[in-house]
Parts: sequence; C-alpha cells; structure tokens
Amino acid sequence: MSKTLFDKIWDAHVVTSNEGFPDVLYIDTQFIHEVTSPQAFDGLRKAGRKVLRPKQTVATADHNVPTWDQHLPIKEELSRYQVDMLGKNCKEFGIEFYGLGHPYQGIVHIIGPELGITRPGGTYVCGDSHTSTHGAFGAIAFGIGTSQVEQVLATQCLLQSRPKRMKIEVNGKLQFGVGAKDIILYIISQITAAGGTGYAVEYAGDTIRSLSMEGRMTICNMSIEMGARCGLIAPDETTFNYVKGREFAPKGEEWDKALAYWKTLYSDEDAQFDKVLSFKAEDIEPMITYGTNPGMGIGVTQHVPSTKDIDATEQLSYANSLKYMGLHDDQSMLGKEIDYVFIGSCTNARIEDLRQVAGFLKGRKKADNVTVWVVPGSKQVEQQAIAEGLDKVFEAAGIPLREPGCSACLAMNEDKIPAGKYCVSTSNRNFEGRQGPNSRTFLASPLTAAAAAVTGKITDIRELLKEEELVS
Repeated sequence: MSKTLFDKIWDAHVVTSNEGFPDVLYIDTQFIHEVTSPQAFDGLRKAGRKVLRPKQTVATADHNVPTWDQHLPIKEELSRYQVDMLGKNCKEFGIEFYGLGHPYQGIVHIIGPELGITRPGGTYVCGDSHTSTHGAFGAIAFGIGTSQVEQVLATQCLLQSRPKRMKIEVNGKLQFGVGAKDIILYIISQITAAGGTGYAVEYAGDTIRSLSMEGRMTICNMSIEMGARCGLIAPDETTFNYVKGREFAPKGEEWDKALAYWKTLYSDEDAQFDKVLSFKAEDIEPMITYGTNPGMGIGVTQHVPSTKDIDATEQLSYANSLKYMGLHDDQSMLGKEIDYVFIGSCTNARIEDLRQVAGFLKGRKKADNVTVWVVPGSKQVEQQAIAEGLDKVFEAAGIPLREPGCSACLAMNEDKIPAGKYCVSTSNRNFEGRQGPNSRTFLASPLTAAAAAVTGKITDIRELLKEEELVS
C-alpha cells in the first residue's frame, strides 16, 4: 500500500493504536529548555517517577539567556531563576544540560541539527512550537504542552492523533535575492496563518530540493505559522551530507545501516494527500510583513492591502492590526523608516545566515538611526563565525556579534524592542508585543533585514545587489 513520508515515519513509531483513540507514539528524542520544563519536573516529583530514558532528552538554555556577558550572573531575576532551575532539574534527573558556558549551548532547534541529534525518520518533540524545524531532515517533529513534556519524560511516549496530510509544491527558479524565508512567508501570505490547521505539511518540488539544509530548516520552522501540526521534507543527498560526521551522528556500520533506511524515506509516487497546493518560484519576490500575524505579508514592492478588499468578517481586526502597526490602506512598504534590525532566532541564526549577511555588509556601514543585533543561534555558530572572520565584518559595519540565545525573537530576556519602535526581524512571529510591549515587527529574510540595516528603511535588496554588481 502506498504511503506518504509522514505515514511511513508515524507508522514506524506507533506503539499501540485503537480505533477512536489517539495513538501511543514513541518519541526518539525530546528537547527541553528552561521555560516549559519546570512544571513537568515538578509533576514527576509529585508522582515519584523518574525520567525513563534521560539519554534521549536534550536540555539547553535559550529563551531567557542574555546575549551579552554570559559569563556573568543573569540580571533579570525570573530569567536567572528559570535557567538555574533547569540546571538543578537536569542534575537531579540525570539529564545532560547544555547551559551557559557549555560549547553546545544554543537555541534548542539549532543545536539538535548541528550536533547530529536530529536525523531522518525520527520523532522529535519539545515544549516549543517551532520544533517543526527538525522536520527538514525528513522527520516528524512538533511542539507539545507542559503536561505532554512530563508524559514523554516519564514514558518516552505520547498520546497523539494522526493529522491530515498536505503537500505543498514549489517549482521553478527563484529570483535573484530571494531565499527560503521569502518562500515560506509567501506561502503563508497565500494560504493565511490558518491555512495549514490540522495538517502535517510535506514540502516538495525542485525549488525546495535546491535549498540547503539551513534553508529547509527555515521553511519547516515556520510551518506552525500557517497553523500546521508539523512540516517535513524528504531526505536526500543534501540531508545525508549534512548529518554525516557530526558529533552524535551514527558512525561506521551504524551509519551504513541508518543510511540504507533513510533512503527509503520518501512519499510513494501514488501516495494520497488530503490536500495539494502548488506555487511557482518565479512569483516570489523579497517578502515583508505589515500586520500582526505572519500571514499578513506582501512582496516588498507591493502596497498594504485596502481594508475594503478584506473579507467583511475580518475587516475590524484587520483595521485594528494596521492601527497597531501605524500603517494605513494602500501604503507602500518601500522607504518605511525603521529603528531596529534583528538577525537571529531559530528561523535564521545559522552559520549560512550569518555568512549571507556578512557577505552583503562587507564594505558597508549600518545606518546611524538603526540599532542592529546579530545573534548567532549557538556557541558553535558563534565560534565558526569568529573562525571565518565574520565578526570582524560585522564590527566594521558597526554591528558587534552578540552571544547565542533566542534574543529579540520574544520578550523573555534583555533584548526587547521599545514601545512604538519598528524592527525588521528575521524571526518567525510578528504578534502584538512579541518583541516587547507595543513593539512593531516586520518579518523578513536575512538579506532584506541587512538591507534595512544599512539604509535605515525597508528596501528592496535586489536594487542594492544590482548596484553592487554594477560597481564590481
């Protein structure tokens, strides 16, 4: 019987299945961080339970950590308490903890792939919605609630109902200056922030195949922003080459055995999906959001849609969104002055993102009116950036390279955007107050964010790249 990639992985992990009830699904690895794990550990204590398989739990500190002076005690009391508590819980329950100062510390969805923990065909969960990132390897990965975190710690299993399956195909050649972040922002703008609700989404097509693993992770990372349960991409040589040789990847005979299995992980040619959507790469230009959810996005040369063109049932919320953002109907996004630029988060803080931004910034300076934060996603990314001299490029542009953490993706640490200020951000959410109370967020790709950093306003990166080509 023909199967989708999702069903092949799911079926291989079902422990028990009874009609009318959720499946008992085996979880290969659970990632935990300081925000959603304390209550789970308390639950284990109260029930007198241990962590069943501590070696299949990966712990790190990321949400609450500062991105300056990580060798010093954390200033914010609640943040310091949560990070310290995670360390104590991990010690008590026998879980290795990648805390501040550890060479493997970083954003949970960045360290898993770079350490070779995330692999094709696996099941991965975390008390964090952007766990979908790991699906880029041809795996099932999704966020869970705190009570479920406890469930997995205690049993290494999870009660889950199988979602519907959707395939999103993107084919064709991308325009110059358009990347993975633009692809996923475009898709979400077309199907809305609720368009994937109830589905596991498989991304396919030659455009997706042409992406690096970093680009694929960006795509899968934002699956949750269209309401999907998870996103995944079938593994191929790009995937295998990325995983091979990493710290915790299989070695020797184990590698050969794993690789043979991984090569069976694809949707059969006649596999049935509940829904199939297709998009042309040529239609995608550099994207920018203008509203307060990731589905409110447009090409950077386009104008903000008029309220009258919005569905009548959504006009009030749409108008309120524009009011919050300080924008108006039919406004051009080009030339809109901004105050901050944030390059980082589990969406775009990998070494490839930093290389791309540094390549553009070389020989340029940031605008005087803009504060720019470049935050690597992990200690390994930070060290690699320094080894390649990227930190010197950033410094020459007037932008110091910070230390790893979730940073200004969300207002849970010291890196907050002040009220009323505009930030072009490479993160994944532009909700009201997401980057700080009453802050205003424009989501964009690393290149579009870098263009805003040097011009002080929303800019079409293609124009600057054309100018650069003419000069060269």
